[in-house]
Amino acid sequence: MKPKKTPMRMCVGCREMKPKRELIRVVRGPESVDVDTVGKAPGRGAYLCPDEACLKRAIKTRGLERALEHKIDESVYERLRAQLPQEPIAPPENATGSQTDA
Repeated sequence: MKPKKTPMRMCVGCREMKPKRELIRVVRGPESVDVDTVGKAPGRGAYLCPDEACLKRAIKTRGLERALEHKIDESVYERLRAQLPQEPIAPPENATGSQTDA
């Protein structure tokens, strides 16, 4: 039996393809733009990494506004900041590829 494919989506901040479950979805619904916590809300969606740097880059380049084809209020960006992890995600040990002398 074939293994199931993992849905991949592009972050509008860093423009990297990542698994859909790792990203935060922002959706332009029929009435407003909002953060979609379950990933099932109807409307046009855009995805963003749970990283402050990606959010800042998306704000600066207006990536969310272009992806959703709609003006984004500051309140949406505040809700996105609240969704971000409070402490930065640390890379695993030896993730840089450098070897330690033993």
